[in-house]
Amino acid sequence: MRRLNGTTLILAALVATLGALAFPIWSYADRSGTGQANLDAATVATQWGPLSASDRDLVVRVRLAGLWEIPAGQQAMERAPTQAIRDAGDHLVVGHTDLDQRVRAVAAKLGIALPSQPNPQQQGWLRQLSAASGKDYERKFANLLRDAHGKVFAAIAQVRHTTRNALVRELATDANQTVLDHITMLENTGDVDFDAIANEAAGTATASPSGPPAPDGQAPPVPAPALPTGSPDATSRPSAAPTDEPGRSIDTARPAPTS
Repeated sequence: MRRLNGTTLILAALVATLGALAFPIWSYADRSGTGQANLDAATVATQWGPLSASDRDLVVRVRLAGLWEIPAGQQAMERAPTQAIRDAGDHLVVGHTDLDQRVRAVAAKLGIALPSQPNPQQQGWLRQLSAASGKDYERKFANLLRDAHGKVFAAIAQVRHTTRNALVRELATDANQTVLDHITMLENTGDVDFDAIANEAAGTATASPSGPPAPDGQAPPVPAPALPTGSPDATSRPSAAPTDEPGRSIDTARPAPTS
């Protein structure tokens, strides 16, 4: 009898141990706070498709970008010492004036409240620009704006990839084209500090870098071009850059927003 009781206790202990190990896995998969649960809880239905929290965040971020980049661009057009900075400022004013019209229309349809002034960080950037002059102004303008555009570029791409809302998808497409144009114009100034951008990104990275091994000093063989097989009747063409400044900016021609 004592042997049977001992065996029963051992089996009970094993069952309890296995249950304790399995419970965290089961409970984490089903508890609120997981990615799927958060997505479902923060999403509302609209006639253009589900509208998630990240969708709404992008709409607000596009509006905020215009609220500080339009005055920054206008200031550059009025006081920048070089034509390249003035050209970049011109693109900021034109691009964000257009995007602001689009984002206000999207927000009105989706019922999203928009800010009416830049956030504190953006206001601080505008104060830095206003206090600078000469070459210091050029460097601050190019790098503050290039860094901001690079960060929002990644956010736009993520929302464009995941959104289920047709209006947000269209806005993300418009914003993507505009931001890439602005990145290109800011880099054309020659004042962007790419080392600083890379070092800042490295400081926040959590994953180990991956990719091909570092070059060993010998030129690798040139691969064959990637071409379609057979003879497809392809008629489309890549988007053309402006003929007056080939390679200097991105073609942002696109249809008017849907009504």
